Amino acid sequence: MVRLKSRYLLCEINVAAPCNRLLLDDRAVNGAVREAVANAHGDYGASRCGIGFTVKYLNAHTGIVFLRFPKSCYRLIWSALPFITVIENRGRKVHCSLNCLHVGGTIRTCQKFLVRYNTQQLHRMLPKCKSEKEKEQVREAILSCSINPTKGRRGGFEDEVDSGEEEEE
Repeated sequence: MVRLKSRYLLCEINVAAPCNRLLLDDRAVNGAVREAVANAHGDYGASRCGIGFTVKYLNAHTGIVFLRFPKSCYRLIWSALPFITVIENRGRKVHCSLNCLHVGGTIRTCQKFLVRYNTQQLHRMLPKCKSEKEKEQVREAILSCSINPTKGRRGGFEDEVDSGEEEEE
C-alpha cells in the first residue's frame, strides 16, 4: 500500500474591512479555490486537484487558512490563488485576496512558521504603538507567542514555561 503524500499551504486572507472576514467559512474558501483552479487550469487542474483537497483550518478572526492537497498538484493550486478576488458565502460576496505565506510538508511545520510570522508582525507593530499601555500589550503578546521545548517529552512544545521551574537570582 502506498502512502499519499500531502502538502499544506498556509495562506492569509486579506480583506478591506476586517469585519467581512467573519462571513467566511471553510466551505466557501474550498469552493473559491476549486473554482479558481478550474478557471486557471481547466478540466485538467480541476480533476487533478479535486481528490484530496481540503481546507484543514480557517480562523475567520485572523484570516489564516491551512489548505491540504496532494503533493503532485501543489503548483496548480499555488498558481491559481492570485485569481481569487471574491469569495461568496450564503449570497454575500466578500472581496479579498489570498496571500501565500508558507508551503510545508506537515501541518506542524506550518504551525511553527505561523508562530514565527506572528512574532515578526508583532515586532513590526511595536514602533507604531502610541502609548506605553499599547506597547506593553504588544510585548506581552510577543512573549506569549514564544514556543519553549518541553523537558521529558521528545519533540513536544508548550506555550508557557513550566511553572515548577523557577529561576533563582
